[in-house]
Amino acid sequence: MAESRPVKRKRYVDYSLLVIVFFLLAFGLVMVYSTSSYSASLDFEGDSLFYLKRQLISVAVGLLAMAVTSLIPYNIYSKLRHPALLAAVGSIMLILTPLGYTANGARRWLRFGPLSIQPAEICKIAIIIFTAALLTQMSPSIRAGWKGFWFPIVPTGIICLMVFIISDDLSSAIIIGLIPVFMVLVSERKNIWPILILTLIVTAGVFAVLFVVKGWIPASMSFRLERILAWLNPEAYADGKGMQILQSLYGIGSGGVWGKGLGKSMQKLGFLPEAQNDMIFSIICEELGLVGGLSVIMMFILLLWRIRDITAHSKDYFGNMLVSGIFIHIAIQVILNICVVTNTIPNTGISLPFISYGGSSVIFLMAEIGIVINVGSHVRFVEEEADEQENTYSAETD
Repeated sequence: MAESRPVKRKRYVDYSLLVIVFFLLAFGLVMVYSTSSYSASLDFEGDSLFYLKRQLISVAVGLLAMAVTSLIPYNIYSKLRHPALLAAVGSIMLILTPLGYTANGARRWLRFGPLSIQPAEICKIAIIIFTAALLTQMSPSIRAGWKGFWFPIVPTGIICLMVFIISDDLSSAIIIGLIPVFMVLVSERKNIWPILILTLIVTAGVFAVLFVVKGWIPASMSFRLERILAWLNPEAYADGKGMQILQSLYGIGSGGVWGKGLGKSMQKLGFLPEAQNDMIFSIICEELGLVGGLSVIMMFILLLWRIRDITAHSKDYFGNMLVSGIFIHIAIQVILNICVVTNTIPNTGISLPFISYGGSSVIFLMAEIGIVINVGSHVRFVEEEADEQENTYSAETD
């Protein structure tokens, strides 16, 4: 009988996922520079590279965060359910301290010297970890009942209220709230509570729009209600809430099929405010046309497909839920951003993942990608372990 030879275990890395992420990051840097160079040269004493340099630093930190989270065994996060929740609450509360930083009329950031962090981004990844760990500790019967829904939703709802009240950030509160709803829906399809709540949310939204249009709720009560009217009739609000969406649509329409060419956008020359942020997809369509816009959408579809493939082959429930939460987070943000830019839904100020300018978003998204890579490596490890046992058995029988 021949001596069995140990098989060296190799760490599997989903290179196709990495290629897609690196493409989106590189493309985002190009578009951030193209979109912001003109406004940066006016606002920062001729420094047209201002936004690009800051985004480069964020990408570098994000790559480091991805490397770290890809190496830390993801099962550790299953023990961090309560610390994750405390981190979310604590980061929001810090906005009320001298560390809180106000920009563009909103106090949504924490300033640590030259570094600024948006607590809402901490909350997103914290809620993913909290919900995944909580659902993992529940039995299938509990996950299928009301406890399986309300136990993760109630703490999340409190955090959403804190994000909305303290930082006045409704868009982030919506994303944070939707993540556990869909995670519960994915975890146990027999649980009808997510469907009921989503139906209730949609119904409430329809009635809110109806009441504002009919004048039963005065739009003057809130600038967010005014956004509903601007969404339905942007031309009537061209000097106010409808200006940004009108300029966005002009950019998309003027780009045509093939676009005006990289760097040749007109809307970024002061017509579309903060174009490098949540409206960057409009500039992409203007400069690269319908082809460029659809190509970006296709890259996001491929990214989500690779993430979904990891959840489909995961043999570990916690890892499955962790990656599912990240999938849901990225999918929600991409869909909402593109819907806003194309005026499919009212303006909510949500950035386009990996592409829009914003340091906190890039850093924490890259940390999430690192977790996906980590879980993916263990999915492949299970397959390799089976091959290893087969090779050992074959060697022993020779």
